[in-house]
Amino acid sequence: MKQTLKSMIPQPLWHFARDGYDAIRRIPELPAAYFHPWRRESIKRLAALKDVHKGKRAFIIGNGPSLKQTDLGKLKNEITFGMNRIYLAFPEFGFSTTYLCVTNDLVVEQFVDDFTALAIPRFIAWRSHRHFKPHLQKSQLPTFVYTSYTGPKFSPDVRGRVWEGATVTNLALQLAFHMGIEQAILIGVDHNFASKGDANKTVVSEGDDPNHFMPNYFGKGVKWQLPDLDTSEVGYLMAREAYRKAGRKALDATIGGKLTVFPKVDYNSLF
Repeated sequence: MKQTLKSMIPQPLWHFARDGYDAIRRIPELPAAYFHPWRRESIKRLAALKDVHKGKRAFIIGNGPSLKQTDLGKLKNEITFGMNRIYLAFPEFGFSTTYLCVTNDLVVEQFVDDFTALAIPRFIAWRSHRHFKPHLQKSQLPTFVYTSYTGPKFSPDVRGRVWEGATVTNLALQLAFHMGIEQAILIGVDHNFASKGDANKTVVSEGDDPNHFMPNYFGKGVKWQLPDLDTSEVGYLMAREAYRKAGRKALDATIGGKLTVFPKVDYNSLF
């Protein structure tokens, strides 16, 4: 029925109606998303980060198995965006990523103490703020980004609402743009999972993790959600075009990755 209606209604009107509906759905969460003290502090921090890396390049590090084939030592002095549980490999890398991004609520719920203990700037979805202890010192608080599942868009300024696009990588691309990054380079974004099933379905890991660069990334007993690769690609396409229109570049240097949205570049040629 939805598809039939969509085919009957002019596209601009359909998009207006869809976005209006999305906006109505978000009304209950709006006050806190802009006026809660933690969010006010986060907006202040994000304002200070606007164009802070203007004209520079950054590496957005996914967590795919291809990282095991990537010489990450080359990134020690680069601007880097890590995601989710990338911190497990910091001792092996010999450095910490410059930033860390997390949007999945299940990940925050299960590993909130890990994220609280990290000393690097962390960008975490506002919906997950409830997992953090209420009396944390300001220095312990992550920067909360008001993300949503609905209303597809690319946000060049992340102080307002940011669409997740079904993957934390899309948040990292928008953060990098906000910070003025001229060239955003993806690595470890394999866009290919050994575990199959319905998109966004919550499953429990039964053993070693074959989908990420370490077997204990989502090890036995950890809850996680199966990927939505199609929606991820919608976000990637928006990111590619936003960077292109701004005279910037979003590139993919993942070794053996299956993603075809971004122009490919050889990782080793970048150094």
